[in-house]
Amino acid sequence: MDIRLHHLSGLRYFEVAARLQSYSRAAEELFVSQAAVSQKIRQLEDGLGCKLFMRDGREMHLTEQGKILYKHVSKGFENIVTGLNQIQSEPIEGLLCVSSTPSFASCWLLPKLWQFSAQYPNIPIRIETSCDEPKLKQGKVDVAIWQGEELENATNLHKEFLFEDPVYPFCSPNFAQNMDLSRPEQLLNTWLIHYQSGGYPWQSWFAEAGVKMNKESVQWTEVSTFDHAMNAVITGHGACLASDSLANDLVNRGLLIKPFAIGMQPGIRFNLFYDQESPRLNRIMAFTHWLHGIIGESSN
Repeated sequence: MDIRLHHLSGLRYFEVAARLQSYSRAAEELFVSQAAVSQKIRQLEDGLGCKLFMRDGREMHLTEQGKILYKHVSKGFENIVTGLNQIQSEPIEGLLCVSSTPSFASCWLLPKLWQFSAQYPNIPIRIETSCDEPKLKQGKVDVAIWQGEELENATNLHKEFLFEDPVYPFCSPNFAQNMDLSRPEQLLNTWLIHYQSGGYPWQSWFAEAGVKMNKESVQWTEVSTFDHAMNAVITGHGACLASDSLANDLVNRGLLIKPFAIGMQPGIRFNLFYDQESPRLNRIMAFTHWLHGIIGESSN
């Protein structure tokens, strides 16, 4: 056996630190101190006779040797996990971790999740919300519902299309009444709410509506999240672009209306990602089957 494999525990610390680009975050994932991570990687560097990280202020960056090693070490650990998964398939009962964006979780998934829990009471669901791409291979996430076609870390992951939603403007009923909204171009004279994670611009919707928009002449309010945008619109502060799947709950409660039935195409595409070699595949398939059933009921 190659004597360098005696550094296997150090390689584990190295993989986590390289993936997270942080000794402190690596320490949190490994449940050790930051000093322990630093010491382990320093021992690995001494044993290999090369530097793997270089410090730039508070940030840690991989050296050229570190980049080469990380590429192969990460693949090696993935292969080990794949082998373990194949011999240690878990029962259908047990925790399932589902990741999605905060807006999709709060507006679409969570209001419906009680139906899954009623059908599968022995599969508790943990919802992880983030605008950052989930890591299904290395992390604790089992299923990711993602807005868009690809995940950068989607190598060897299974992808299933869920649905596509056109994008419409939404505003409060009082706002529409006060503005006497009847023509799309009237929205050019209102406050247009834009949130950073939206990914679809007002210019595209106005083009769909056949209205020319001069970005410099309209009034903007930029917020960081969909929830902030919805709160602003509910209180009468202009209009915001969203899809039916994200806004329907607020529409049904009478807090929002869709003043114009002009949907921007292509809309928001939601896809589901999971690892087909996961030891929790039985749970994943139960959740996936339920999810497609709910979507089918909604479209009928």
